[in-house]
Amino acid sequence: MEIPKTRYAQSADGTYIAYQVFGEGPDLLLASPWISHLEMMWEIDEMSSWFRALARFARVINMDQRGIGLSDRMTQMIDLETRVDDVRAVLDATGSDRPFLYGQGLDGGAICAMFAATYPERTAGLLLWSGQASGIRDADYPWAPTSAENEDFRKLIADTWGDEDLMGPLLEAAGAPTHAENPAARNLWARFMRHAASRGDALIHERMYEETDYRSILHSIHVPTVILQPEDEGLPAAEWIASQIPGAKVVRLPESPDYAPEYSHPERNLEAAASFIADLRDQEAELDRVLATVLFTDIVDSTATAASLGDRAWRDVLERHHAITRGFLGRYRGTEIDTAGDGFFATFDGPARAVRCAEHISDAVRPLGLEIRAGVHTGECQTIDGKVGGLGVLIGARVGSRAKASEILVSQTVKDLTAGSGLSFEDAGEHELKGVPDRWHLYRVRK
Repeated sequence: MEIPKTRYAQSADGTYIAYQVFGEGPDLLLASPWISHLEMMWEIDEMSSWFRALARFARVINMDQRGIGLSDRMTQMIDLETRVDDVRAVLDATGSDRPFLYGQGLDGGAICAMFAATYPERTAGLLLWSGQASGIRDADYPWAPTSAENEDFRKLIADTWGDEDLMGPLLEAAGAPTHAENPAARNLWARFMRHAASRGDALIHERMYEETDYRSILHSIHVPTVILQPEDEGLPAAEWIASQIPGAKVVRLPESPDYAPEYSHPERNLEAAASFIADLRDQEAELDRVLATVLFTDIVDSTATAASLGDRAWRDVLERHHAITRGFLGRYRGTEIDTAGDGFFATFDGPARAVRCAEHISDAVRPLGLEIRAGVHTGECQTIDGKVGGLGVLIGARVGSRAKASEILVSQTVKDLTAGSGLSFEDAGEHELKGVPDRWHLYRVRK
């Protein structure tokens, strides 16, 4: 098989994402760990062998994440929502309507998990290589690196990235001791690193890695899911992730002594992936549950304002309010679901866009003498008679009802999923939401 041609897809914000397509069969999107370079990967024997084997049973769509490899560089962190946009752009460019998603490591896994939860109708199945759902350890997730370990790893990147004479400790810390001890391997991987990312790029991606946390969306994944996990210290984390995704299972693979066991134990990895795809290829499930972001807005003290203005003037103000709101919904790719009097209910395919939309609406209607309150929540919603409903919608409405004038409140999930977006929040405390079980921690958007 010839090395495939590198092509480019343009993401929603204009960024160009490099990708390659090779092989025949059902579509399989690869979301690699963040260090990648589409063309140099074919120069590494274990990687190229693995690609050729995948191509025997799948049409493989491989991509470099933005900021690395042959994709456009970036100068600041980006959120998970933007990276999902990049995947969608690549899938659209390749004409892939319903691929299997194969997420490798924390980065690739987060992107594929978010895509699968948000777009189940475009996801045939989800494969996760290794079970890691958070980049930093806490009391509820003891399997991730500690803050100190992450800091040490960042220092190794800053001091030794791409330097074959110095990068031995970095390779060891990355789980590749045999590469660290082999001068030829060090030379190859140093060159690979230099091509994949500059030191600054690598540090940006490392910080993104540490802030990645997609635990809150696991229960909203409703596509067939398999986690491929070697029999090593990562197994408890993989089993925990599987327990959070309805119907997910763990396929145990032999423990690998070195980096990237999908390459060093390819036969078991390939067998598991091929079996998963073959079992699901002809299955079509009626999936009516999706991960969605809901936004609720309404005008504060609308009754008093209407009384003071009079019917005609109030109608004019209300029409301008509606036009402004619909304009920003269009700009941020929101879908208007319902308008009840002076309030709007809309859905978005990403939480950052919903929050930005609410901020702009709030600012834009103030010159009309109006103030709005807004609530944003990301959660599982149901499609009922063609309309979005269910508990996720109820939670969003209740969050909005807790907001004060010119205030935007969001749920914990929204805060977690917008890391790297530039949005800032302050603690708004725990609240009881009418008709919703438990107490909910809410956050106020800081302007």
